[in-house]
Amino acid sequence: MSSALTDLFPHPIVQAPMAGGVSVPQLAAAVSEAGGLGFLAAGYKTADGMYQEIKQLRSLTGRPFGVNLFMPQPEHAETGAVEVYAHQLAGEAAWYETELGDPDSGRDDGYDAKLAVLLDNPVPVVSFHFGVPSGDALDSLRRAGTFTLVTATTADEALAVQRAGADAVIVQGVEAGGHQGTHKDIPENDGSGIGLLSLIAQVRECVSLPIVAAGGLMRGSQIAAALAAGASAAQLGTAFLATPESGAHAVHKQALTNALFVRTELTRAFSGRPARGLVNRFLREHGPYAPAAYPEVHHLTSPLRKAAAKAGDAQGMALWAGQGHRLARELPAGRLVEVLADEIEAARTALAEVPGGLGGSGGEGGDA
Repeated sequence: MSSALTDLFPHPIVQAPMAGGVSVPQLAAAVSEAGGLGFLAAGYKTADGMYQEIKQLRSLTGRPFGVNLFMPQPEHAETGAVEVYAHQLAGEAAWYETELGDPDSGRDDGYDAKLAVLLDNPVPVVSFHFGVPSGDALDSLRRAGTFTLVTATTADEALAVQRAGADAVIVQGVEAGGHQGTHKDIPENDGSGIGLLSLIAQVRECVSLPIVAAGGLMRGSQIAAALAAGASAAQLGTAFLATPESGAHAVHKQALTNALFVRTELTRAFSGRPARGLVNRFLREHGPYAPAAYPEVHHLTSPLRKAAAKAGDAQGMALWAGQGHRLARELPAGRLVEVLADEIEAARTALAEVPGGLGGSGGEGGDA
């Protein structure tokens, strides 16, 4: 495998790009400065908003970082279902004293404009979610000196990533918090996601690209397991969500370890696409009826989520979190990278000392 990715950062730790205001420049800078790879999330921002955050991040660190883009979404024919869901949410709008959002607020997330900015002002790494960019786009970024990653949730999707010409694949297990990065949103596949370790093995069987493992990882020992399974690095989101540098709402951070929130579920309630979050009232009441309509449902519920956050009401917020959320640690982001790196080394050392274990090769599992 090429070492082009892992040569960018000393520790095999990538901070997941969490859209919605979580992955702020201060968080990405702290992670990169500590030897991981910090990420900005361009999702739900304008192209200029993304550019301003990139400029701010560059003023905070000279180390490599990444920017994540959402792929444009195809049209669908469920306008009637969206209207029905809007009617169901009328009570929520009345409760929070706000209007529902316009479901037709845009499907492409300003993709072309953002890509143009990243070609004019190249960054070290760009990743893609919700699909595979064109080979031309990937080639253009490569010529600009940018390393590219694309999320995959199945071996077939990983093959599509390789065929398109990406430099590496982010293998996202079903344990991951937030949106599943499936290339096509097929409701019949709901609930059929693959666990991370099984998925790494399947992808390694058919793809030669470096793998970044994502999904439920909260401790260095888990990262070491993913590296031993064949990943080059690990991407963590929920683990960094609780840090002081994270832009997540205080209520969201507290909910990760709050005894009121004991489990997570994949739901379409907030966005119309499967996303893993803490089970709260909104998810329970509306999840079973939410249509497969992204980003229409995202736009529709946006004012509700903002009003709930303003009121400090965790029961109405989208509390995205992975399955390991109870292991969240309120450490500064840079310190968390250091702790995770120490835990990885301790796990590798312990494995190397086990009779019949990996022996001397145990320390090489994370090299790309």
